[in-house]
Amino acid sequence: MVKVDRKVIKELRKIVGKERCLTDFEDRLVHSYDATKQSVIPDVVVKPRSTEEVSAVLKVAHERGIPVYGRGAASGLTGGSVPVEKGIVINFSEMKRILEIDSANFVAVVEPGVVLEDFQKEVEKRGLFYPPDPASSDVATMGGTVAECAGGLRGVKYGVTRDYVLGLEVVLANGDVIHTGSRTVKNVTGYDLTRLLVGSEGTLGLFTRIIVRLIPLPESVVTAIAFFDDLAKAAEACSAIMASRVLPRAIEIIDRMCYRTVQKYRKAPISEKAQAVLLVETDGTMESAGAEMTKAVSVCREHGAFDISETDAPKESEALWQLRKSVSPALYSICRKRINEDICVPRTELPATFARIEEIGRRHGILIGNYGHAGDGNIHVNLLLQEDSPELAAKAERAVEEIFRAALEVGGTLSGEHGIGNTKSRFLSMEIRPREMGLMKDLKRLFDPKNILNPGKIFV
Repeated sequence: MVKVDRKVIKELRKIVGKERCLTDFEDRLVHSYDATKQSVIPDVVVKPRSTEEVSAVLKVAHERGIPVYGRGAASGLTGGSVPVEKGIVINFSEMKRILEIDSANFVAVVEPGVVLEDFQKEVEKRGLFYPPDPASSDVATMGGTVAECAGGLRGVKYGVTRDYVLGLEVVLANGDVIHTGSRTVKNVTGYDLTRLLVGSEGTLGLFTRIIVRLIPLPESVVTAIAFFDDLAKAAEACSAIMASRVLPRAIEIIDRMCYRTVQKYRKAPISEKAQAVLLVETDGTMESAGAEMTKAVSVCREHGAFDISETDAPKESEALWQLRKSVSPALYSICRKRINEDICVPRTELPATFARIEEIGRRHGILIGNYGHAGDGNIHVNLLLQEDSPELAAKAERAVEEIFRAALEVGGTLSGEHGIGNTKSRFLSMEIRPREMGLMKDLKRLFDPKNILNPGKIFV
């Protein structure tokens, strides 16, 4: 590990200025953690305002072999921005300009520090739509969502971040600046470096400019909440909705334990019978959105939903979605430690997977709550530890591995949208075969021969 000395600090201050080169303990402390609650205090934090400054910082780091960690809002759930080997944290909060919204070509260009929700509001003023919407969209930055290939509630219909990134400006480990992709929707010139870099978790390069495609803003949105007396029935209803040729823009599932916790955390509809809740949303024209919702509601009733309400009023819809977005913070209120995994399985395997998770939790004596994007099979499995003890931590570790194996056995994956970071790196070989792992490591060495970009992440 190469330590940042006074000479390096002096060079960094020449690049970004003293006021944007932070060395005080308090400043470094607030850049030490992400949503996983891990904490490693970096040696220094810099806040560049341009690609040129990012490039100059990386040249200094590369020459001396100093670790560099990019940071957006640090809302990630796998330790992606935690500076585990100290070094330099590059905070992109000063690079927060929306550089262009081209309404004619449905293209926008942004800097990495732009908050996702702010960007979405700006494009929607122009009748345009940028669909990716992780639950942390009110704080998550565009750079972070691209680095993690964020998904979110609308992924079932509209896909994930990777499906909207057309091109990137990227600073490589040695400070070189490259440009990938273009402003066009079609581009098959050469290898697709853009898609390689999206989801690379800051290990191959740092994004300084992002080109994304937009689509027309849907005319109408209809939201429904459906209560079920059995989790398996709710999961089966999800698959049945899709099989009925309805493509909702969201189908979210919340199990009984999570929903009960939300009811205590904030005002929410109360149903004593409910063992699971589905939130379904359709969009399109007024006629098509309404017709699809009518069919989806009918399918829910056929699969045992005993109480359903729907709305096309934006404020009422937002209130329903706030229930879903409140699940994660609510769970923190009932446990000492929370482990949040995001397995993804084929939709038809959801009932069996929920049953496996329940059995695993019961066998290890660990309370587990489930919620997530049922429409694309992405389950957020939450292990809620009631005490902070080595024994319980060891049980949780075994339970997590068993949950991952259960997902892989039915054709699923370790992560649908959170990434690998350092919390899942020890499990990566369960899914990635040796030859494919070797190719990935070769790519890492090619882009970052000194391993200074987000070291300690993805690969162990």
